[in-house]
Formats: sequence, structure tokens, C-alpha cells
Amino acid sequence: MSDEKLFQPVTAGDLKLANRIVMAPLTRNRARAEDDAPCGIHAEYYAQRAGAGLIVSEATQISPEGKGYAWTPGIHSDAQIEGWKAVTDAVHAKGGKIVVQLWHVGRISHVSLQPDGQAPVAPSAIAAESKTFDGEGFVPTSEPRALRLDEIPRLVGEYRQAARNAMTAGFDGVEIHAANGYLIDQFLRDGSNRRSDEYGGSPENRIRFLREVTLAVTDEIGAGRVGVRLSPFSGANGIWDSDPMAVFGPAVDMLDGFGLAYLHFVEGQTGGARDADQADLDALRARFGGVYMANNGYDRQMAIDAVEEGRADLVAFGRPYIANPDLAERLRRDAPLNEADQSTFYGGGREGYTDYPFLKESEAA
Repeated sequence: MSDEKLFQPVTAGDLKLANRIVMAPLTRNRARAEDDAPCGIHAEYYAQRAGAGLIVSEATQISPEGKGYAWTPGIHSDAQIEGWKAVTDAVHAKGGKIVVQLWHVGRISHVSLQPDGQAPVAPSAIAAESKTFDGEGFVPTSEPRALRLDEIPRLVGEYRQAARNAMTAGFDGVEIHAANGYLIDQFLRDGSNRRSDEYGGSPENRIRFLREVTLAVTDEIGAGRVGVRLSPFSGANGIWDSDPMAVFGPAVDMLDGFGLAYLHFVEGQTGGARDADQADLDALRARFGGVYMANNGYDRQMAIDAVEEGRADLVAFGRPYIANPDLAERLRRDAPLNEADQSTFYGGGREGYTDYPFLKESEAA
């Protein structure tokens, strides 16, 4: 057994984890087209990866309005809950832990993916200048409409209901997706939030929606089962802010008061360069007293060092988990990694999803 802390057990809120390696949320676009529900291959896929200390599911929409990409799963219908129950049962049978990532895309959608072809919703009617996948190809995101003030409580309620549904589906907890230019992140940033009411303007007002969502979700299932994901320095999906530290500092302070299971940071550009100012990143991280999950471009040695030096409690791995279902064991043994086939990342069936070899299989080949 490796002595490094990365491979040792840890407790994150109410979650007792076998190691500190996390499978990061990975959109794979394989939900059933007719009802956005997970199916049999999802249970197999996630169970294969149950050696992670924690699995964070692919982003999962809290409502039909929250959908932004074809063939992504939801957790707002009975069929979806039933599909996810098969997944959580399979992961638990293998001794794993799994939380669902709660997702509302906001303006990162297309009218063809919205109920009745409606415009996507956002804090302000500002187009994202980004693209999404509509089932046939990548298309420009549609111009959103600004949410009315009286609609915001409904959205908060949908996050609460999704957390309740997650418990029904057998998840160990939830992660609130407040990163990567999606709805909550759109409220946080002054590049996408030009509101003049209590949800816009000052940093205090712009973090209000995140605070209300976090309050609703933690009230519903307990703070020890809730994580939050932020991407303070990322420009994903056309997002930007004139002064990230001015809004994310107070946001982290606010979240620190909840006693969350963990805080999950995308360090730098989402899926790209780790180009955040290290001093700013360190300053934000220092404002959170709980379990910190680091993410973005980590390899084995970087992860070991981050945990040993106290710069992270958990380290999330994304793309390496696509091709390596037994990644945690490979990292522990410092074994070679399978190469991923990028042509099968999004959409399709078992190929490039559940057919990557485990370590013993690849050694025997």
C-alpha cells in the first residue's frame, strides 16, 4: 500500500472516502434521447470507476429549462430518478461513493433544446458567444431572456427538489455546479449579470443566488452531503468578470459558513491552462476552512505533492478517468495509463465508454 496521503482515507463532511482521488464530472452525452434518463451503460460505466474515493457524476440538469446539450441526463423526472438509482446501486455494490452534480446551464443552450422552443434564461439578456451541441452538431447558443425577479424563487426551488430527488435516487450527496459559465456563474460575473435589482450590481448582490441555492440544498439534505464547484479564473463559455477576486472572495467566505462537505475549484482555465495567479488562488483557498478539492491538469506527482503539502485535501481527475476505469489503482501503483479516443468522448454507446481495459487486462495483452 502506498504511504502517500493521496491514497489514504479521508472524511469530507458526512462522506467517508477510501482515498482522496475524485472522478471529476464528465459530460459524455449518452442519456436516452426520449427522456434524458441514464440507462444500463451508465450503471456499468460508473461502477467500473468505483475505485475512486468519490465520483462526481456528469452534470445533470435540474429541470427541462436547465438543459443545454443533447443527450445529457436530468434528475427531475421519475424515469431519470429510476435510471440514476441503478447507477448508485451499482457504484455502492462496488464499495464506491457518488454524488450528483446539479446543473442549470442558463444561457448556454439553444432554443431547439428548450421546452416549447423558448429562449434560454439568464440573469441578463446577454448572449454568451459560445456554442452547444444540439444532437446534430455544434451550434451558436441562443440569445437568452433575462429572468424576472419573481421567477428566481422557482429556480431555487428546483435546486432544492433536485437535491431531494438525488437522495431518492440513492446518491451520497450533491455538488452544486456554480462554475464554467453556467447559470450560477452567470449571476456571479459582471460580464453576464447587468441586473439592477438585489441580484445584480455589488458582489454581495451577485452572490445572492448562489447563497440562496446553497441554503435551499443544504437545508434539504444537510450541508455535510453538499459540495460546491467554482471556477474563479476560467473564461469557459464566454464568461468573464472585471474583478474576480472582488466577487469570489466574498463568495468563498459565504460558502465557508455552511459547513459544506467540500469546495471544488477549477484552477485556471476549464480543461486548459493553469494560468490563474497563484497568489490569488492561494488567497481564495485560504478563505475556506473545510475540505478543498483541486482540479485541472493534475498528474500523479502533482496530486501527491498537493495533498502532502496541504494545498489540497482531494484531487479530481477528469479526462484520465475516461480511458482508465481503474485510475485510482493505476495511480497508486504508478502504472501506465490507457490513451483515450477523443472521437468517442461525446455520444454513442459502449465504444469508448465501457470498453477500456483494466490494468490486469492490459498487462495480460
